[in-house]
Amino acid sequence: MRALTMEAEGPARVKTLDDGDLPAGDVTVAVEWSTLNYKDGLILGRQRRMVPNYPHVPGIDFAGTVERSDDPRFAAGDRVVLTGWHVGETHWGGYATRARVKGDWLVPLPQGFSTRDAMALGTAGFTAMLAVLALEDHGLGEGEILVTGASGGVGSVAVSLLSALGHPVAAVSGRDGAADYLRDLGAARIIPRAELAEAPTRPLDTEEWAGCIDNVGGPMLARVLTQMRYRASVAAVGLAGGTDIPTTVMPFLLRGVNLLGIDSVLCPRDLRQRAWDRIAQDMPMDKVRSTVTEVGLADVPRLAESILTGGVRGRTVVNVNA
Repeated sequence: MRALTMEAEGPARVKTLDDGDLPAGDVTVAVEWSTLNYKDGLILGRQRRMVPNYPHVPGIDFAGTVERSDDPRFAAGDRVVLTGWHVGETHWGGYATRARVKGDWLVPLPQGFSTRDAMALGTAGFTAMLAVLALEDHGLGEGEILVTGASGGVGSVAVSLLSALGHPVAAVSGRDGAADYLRDLGAARIIPRAELAEAPTRPLDTEEWAGCIDNVGGPMLARVLTQMRYRASVAAVGLAGGTDIPTTVMPFLLRGVNLLGIDSVLCPRDLRQRAWDRIAQDMPMDKVRSTVTEVGLADVPRLAESILTGGVRGRTVVNVNA
């Protein structure tokens, strides 16, 4: 098997390994596609301490076909997808032509959905759908939906998905040239990042947003909370702008605003299946595919550095056999 392999020191390299090197697990998958996420960039770069043991194969997502299974829920030939569960972090991941994992971590791909499309979405698309489900479950009303960090992986998919579901989307981005890209994905309005970047100066502002998917956190999230409509919700999925929220309890007490934390790593299996079923039903894959760049295993280390500095737009799929 070929794998992008990390040692305790030095750059990650593509190597040939023996199948016997694979970690314990009850399902062996022939990996066809993986993808690149911000967390992959951290693991390959500035947060190598996230990996407890070396050598290590990173890649937090993969999709492929079952080769062998000791789990009765899966059989050879089944097409499956994996996101989360600390795979690619504490367990060998998807930047390889084979993976061995627990059956509990796998979800059957919906009928008619390709493994490449699954990784065109990956954790980013899965997280965007979890956020939409959370907003819907808490009574998503009519009106403009805000997406912060809109030109990133989760943001791009969220803009496409919300637009396809009929919601007017206001997309926040500070990247040069992002406006046309976001409009092509379905954004009705582009808001420069600078307009929301500063912490709020008062506990409540004018009500504007019927919902929000926030990829940024920090002062921007605090500002957005003051602008949410009565009983509207914010689905928090990221922290690109910081982990502290300089806010008050006023939006929650006086407007009944909901702040919904979205966890895609240890998300329960029934919710995972619900999300992938909705993805197959509602995701505008033509728009998602338009954001995709395809690369091989050897390209991943360079792109992992770039994604940490905002240099990767949209989605990147990794052909592990290339």
